[in-house]
Amino acid sequence: MCIIFERNNQISPSIAQCMTSCFSYIQTDGVVHLSTGDMLRAAVAAGTEVGNQAKDFMDAGKLVPDEVIIGVVKDRLDESDCVESGWLLDGFPRTPAQAEALADAGVSADCFIFLNVPDDVLVERVVGRRTDPETGKIYHMTFSPPEDEEILARLEQRSDDTEEKVKVRLEQFHANVDAVKGSYTDISVEVDGTKSPADVSTTIVEAIDAVLA
Repeated sequence: MCIIFERNNQISPSIAQCMTSCFSYIQTDGVVHLSTGDMLRAAVAAGTEVGNQAKDFMDAGKLVPDEVIIGVVKDRLDESDCVESGWLLDGFPRTPAQAEALADAGVSADCFIFLNVPDDVLVERVVGRRTDPETGKIYHMTFSPPEDEEILARLEQRSDDTEEKVKVRLEQFHANVDAVKGSYTDISVEVDGTKSPADVSTTIVEAIDAVLA
């Protein structure tokens, strides 16, 4: 079983927890849960050829180019655990170029799951986010406000958590993800991310079970 899971990173904590449960369900069948960040770090630590290439860009503070990321992903998917048990790519590919490169490398999936959350919901979640500089704890002014006035007074908002900047990020996300979804039309399952965590989890598990059937 080979699955691609795509989502916007600004999902709610409750849905994120639900995703963790879904991934645990998948892993009971031995399916390997993979994220790009984890794969990059592992390749760098192992000193592989593509890992060293990635390290050069990361050390220079530059984005790792698609061709290097694809090399890291392809190497990882060729390892025995992925070949024997299957894999779940979490949040990759992110761009049409990455999807095309995966196809060119002979990588194909059985199911493409897209967690869809409306932009206005995502904007509200991000714009209301605040961080306590003393503890590092993250609050939300609507959904999880601080316990007392002292904490409230010292909360800080990230400079890129404004509505204007969030909308720019969302425009970029949609431009890419719509093209990526087009590469997996025949195996795509869209999940309503505004539903309850239980409903989201059920829909994803049902999609996975259908692949296994």
